[in-house]
Amino acid sequence: MQNFTVHMPTKIIFGTDSMDQIGENIHSYGKKVLLTYGGGSIKKNGIYDKVKSQLKDCEVKEFSGIEPNPRVETLRQAIELGKEFKPDIILAVGGGSVIDGSKLISAALLVETDAWDLVLGNGVVQQTVPLACVLTVSATGTEMNRAAVITNWTTHEKMAFKNDLCKPKFSILDPQNTFSVSWEQTAYGIVDIYSHVLEQYLNTTLDAPLQDRFAEGILLTLHENATEIKSNLKNYEARANVMLCSTLALNSLIAAGVSEDWACHQIEHELSAFHDIPHGAGLAIVTPRWMRQVWSEKLAKFVQFGRRVHGLRGSDEEVAQEVIESLYDFFTSLDIRMNLTEWGIDSQNFTTMVERLAQRGIGEQPLIHQQIEAILQGCL
Repeated sequence: MQNFTVHMPTKIIFGTDSMDQIGENIHSYGKKVLLTYGGGSIKKNGIYDKVKSQLKDCEVKEFSGIEPNPRVETLRQAIELGKEFKPDIILAVGGGSVIDGSKLISAALLVETDAWDLVLGNGVVQQTVPLACVLTVSATGTEMNRAAVITNWTTHEKMAFKNDLCKPKFSILDPQNTFSVSWEQTAYGIVDIYSHVLEQYLNTTLDAPLQDRFAEGILLTLHENATEIKSNLKNYEARANVMLCSTLALNSLIAAGVSEDWACHQIEHELSAFHDIPHGAGLAIVTPRWMRQVWSEKLAKFVQFGRRVHGLRGSDEEVAQEVIESLYDFFTSLDIRMNLTEWGIDSQNFTTMVERLAQRGIGEQPLIHQQIEAILQGCL
């Protein structure tokens, strides 16, 4: 096991009464609140009204319209508004895109550096405006980590932004807030969670059995609860289980002491930087194709994954290859379109993507040009 340091300062408030605790937790930071959210679905499902009732004693400025795969062009508008308003705290209400975007807002409000320059690592952030969130979609794990993924639609780049100061101070996790999420969006979220685990689990680290068992427990829980939600979108226990999977999949717990990969996410980021495809859908398409390129170099872990999570039997080589098809079938069972052509995406930008990814060096054992090209071509 490798050496590690883990710091999880985010307060998680989980359950059916968690929305009632927004006000008391907000007041610890002040009474000027910048409220951020997406396209307005929270006004249709009642979440907006619940949040506003908790902020009745606060001065609130709202910024809406943070899109899926949040774009820096939009976030710059929020930053301009926030610098004028000078909030004591930001309250992000939404899924991963809203919270990710709000992390960048939090970092940018107290510096003069352009938001995209911060994403690129050009600029020093020594202090941020405190951030809290109300989670409405189980997917990214952003509610308990330091990372955000931001898109520059002008340059067709999608990059990770990471800063420990941007970890939410507290996160409200009420599974009831996900009842109105469609099955399609729920399925994309399940894939995102699953992929987060695989990026930290399908590695060459063979001496971290506890982390492996944590990871496998999350994956098995996703398998068990996906069909429950598909048959009943308002199944509280299943929604709760998936919501907790989302949080634990990317809060440093299963990454402690192990090697990580993240090639699938990097490849998907290139796809959705050029094309408006849901992140989870892109990951579902990319992951099995990536697995076909790397299974032999990660043989022991692929076999463990196949036997422990997918219940496969046979020789090591048979299990390692069969688990790729088993995972493909699982994603298909979630009603996800598993080829880029079904999303209207062709190979037009593949050359640029391959060059960027190869130059960046992606994967636990960096993929070469030919492997990246084969993965993308296999996705068509």
